Amino acid sequence: MAGRCAPGTEHYLLKAMHRRASLVLLNTLSLSRLPLAAVFIAVSDLRMRAFLVVLAAATDFLDGWIARHRGLATRLGALIDPVADRAFMVTAFIVCLLDGLIDPVELTLLLLRDIGTAIGFIVARVRPDMRAIELKARMLGKVVTTLQLAVLLCVLLYPPLVRPLVALVALLSLASVVDYTRAVWRQRQHRELPPSRPSSRIPHGPTGAPMGSVRE
Repeated sequence: MAGRCAPGTEHYLLKAMHRRASLVLLNTLSLSRLPLAAVFIAVSDLRMRAFLVVLAAATDFLDGWIARHRGLATRLGALIDPVADRAFMVTAFIVCLLDGLIDPVELTLLLLRDIGTAIGFIVARVRPDMRAIELKARMLGKVVTTLQLAVLLCVLLYPPLVRPLVALVALLSLASVVDYTRAVWRQRQHRELPPSRPSSRIPHGPTGAPMGSVRE
């Protein structure tokens, strides 16, 4: 029948539409942390804020899990996810500071990793020789993010654990910045290495004549 797609083409279109819908869902999950941050500002009940922290952590885990297990990781998603994470985390910590739940020193220590990676990101994008470097999440960074969420919950629900956790976050943040810097530096060095060339020297035999040649 005229105008009807071939079976293979129809299957491809359906698959493409399903992938696009899945990507929209993933990005929506990531971006949902922005309105959660706004709600965190608006509410004053500590238990409600703790629930928002858990909800934000759940969306972070869920979108990452789906992206990895369904092969839906994209450059856009890799940008949206950490930006949404940082937006929620920084907002929540600043609100806690303004409410007197943490002090400025604790805030600085908690955001040490984020300050370091932000500076590194800007440098990598400003320098022409580093723009092509792919900035990927590192395991230490994920550990720091998890501990930051734990600190937030303790600030809201169990303050006695805040200071020890802040100290741990600060130490791991320094290690994370070093690890991140080394990873970027290795990528930069790898890109600067010239491609290996085959040797142009002709091997010689015991008599000094090129190997494979026939002497007259």
